[in-house]
This record gives sequence, C-alpha cells and structure tokens, in this order.
Amino acid sequence: MNETAIILSPKQHPARVDLLARLQAVRDSYLDTMSPNTRRAYIRDLIDFSKFMEAEPDQALRTLMENGPGEANATALQYKAELLNRGLKPSTVNRRLYSLRSSIKLARMSGFITWGLEVSGVKSKPYRDTTGPGREGYLKLLKAADSSRPREIRDRAIIHLLYDRALRRGEVVQMDREDVDLTAGTISITGKGQREPETLKIPDETVNALRDWIKVRGKKPGPLFINFDRAGKGDGRLTADGIYKMILYRARQAGIKARPHGLRHTAITRALELTGGNLPAVQDFSRHAKTETLRIYDDNRGQRGGKVAQMVASEAAL
Repeated sequence: MNETAIILSPKQHPARVDLLARLQAVRDSYLDTMSPNTRRAYIRDLIDFSKFMEAEPDQALRTLMENGPGEANATALQYKAELLNRGLKPSTVNRRLYSLRSSIKLARMSGFITWGLEVSGVKSKPYRDTTGPGREGYLKLLKAADSSRPREIRDRAIIHLLYDRALRRGEVVQMDREDVDLTAGTISITGKGQREPETLKIPDETVNALRDWIKVRGKKPGPLFINFDRAGKGDGRLTADGIYKMILYRARQAGIKARPHGLRHTAITRALELTGGNLPAVQDFSRHAKTETLRIYDDNRGQRGGKVAQMVASEAAL
C-alpha cells in the first residue's frame, strides 16, 4: 500500500482543498520522523483498522472522522474489544490504538476536526522474561555457525553484535560497511528512536568476528550484512526478518530455543550479574532510555520478590 494512500482525497470530502493539503503535509512530516520499521508498523496498524471497518484505509478514516467524536470513540472502543478478543498481546493492542489515535490527532492538528480519540490502551507488564537463551545458549549458537563458509561467518558476526553489544536486530540491519572501524574497534549505529548515529566501542571478540566477515564480504561501501540466495551469492541488504529466521535456524541446529531479542536480554542480564547490579554502567551498555526498565531486569535476575516471600514464610513457620 502506498504510504500516502490513507489520507482523504479532496474529491471524496467537502472540506477545502487547502485544508486537506495541510493535513497531507502534516502527515508526511509525521512519517518522516519515524524509523523505517516504525513507519511500516504504523501503516500496517491502519490497514488492520480498515479491515475492521470493512473499507479501504482512506474510507475507514474518512468515515471515522465524519461520524463525529461520540460515534468515533464508540467505534474505537469496539475496535479495542475486537483486538482483545483476537487474543493479541497488550503491546500489540496498545500500538494499534496509538496509531489510530495519532491519525486522528494529525487531522485535529491540521484543523480538519476539533476533537480526538480518548480510548485508552490496556495495562501490560513488559519484560516478563528477561533471561533469554542464557550464556550457554549464546555459545551454542556460535558453535552452530562454526564453519568457514561465508553464510556461517556472517551469522557469527551478527550473533556477536546481538550479544556482545546487546544490539537490536533493526540496528544491525541498518549498518553499512562504513559504520565499522576495525582499527578503532568501534561501530556506528542509529539506536531505537534516534535520528543521529552514535559510536559504540566493541570488544575484541566482536572486532575479530566482523573482520572475518568483511574479508569475505569485501570492503566496498553498502550494506554490512547481505542476504544470501540459494546460489550463495549476495542479494542485497539482510532484513530484520532475515535475522529473526537465521537465529531460529541456528537455535534449531543447537537444540535450543532463542530469538534475536533474547540475546539482548541475556547480554543485559549477564551485564548486571558481572557488574554487581551497576545500573548506570549497564544502562550505558544497553542504551535503555529509562533506568526503570533495567530495574525489571535486575529484579528478574535476583528474584528479590521470591526471596522476600521465602523470608516471610520461613519466619511465620518458626
């Protein structure tokens, strides 16, 4: 679907053409602030809402706006109930409602309407499991890719980045050859929610894995990690979905369960253990915006709540 297809057409609505043009301009600016992954998710969310409305995306939003605030909020509430009835995760439900609210907010900002959606999200508890596959699982993944073949050399470099620097797969796939400085032992990435790249120091193990891969890949500019077709030739930038499938494949080879973000979970948990729970230091490592997120990791690592429960029960049994 074209990214601008969900905005109302002047021919479909009696509002002034300049008002609609302003709405389009605001939305284009909003899309420009998003990362490619966020933009795709935003578009998918609005397509999902249009299916709920049994209409084309532009018609679904047009109908919602024309119905006025009362009926629009009632429709959004019905959509929320439908999402929950599908058994979707709270995080997914909240993201889709947020995308819908954002679209209506953009229309209000441009003067197209004077109201907004007030339907709230659902409560969720993030990071219920922050353990990941564990250090042993990480080592098994590396062993599963222990080969001199180009694909395995590439996969080892990716696994090192996901664990050694706790990178997100979206950060890995965006990297270009120019983002790696083997001499300085650094990489440049654009982190989650960031517009400007940041330079990260990487350990020797990661440098060596990247050096091995670049020898195979070559030094020419372009995507750092390329996809391999069945003939074993490079075929463009590796995607986030490609990394996800690669980790699942290596995990099956290793006889374990793992996913890319699980390696990040494991790395952060291990960092807390190795630093004795030094939250500021590990926050620099994980690049979490909020220390509160790391406290969830730290609590899961120490199971403090469970230890207190045992103390209370033991004391009562005396």
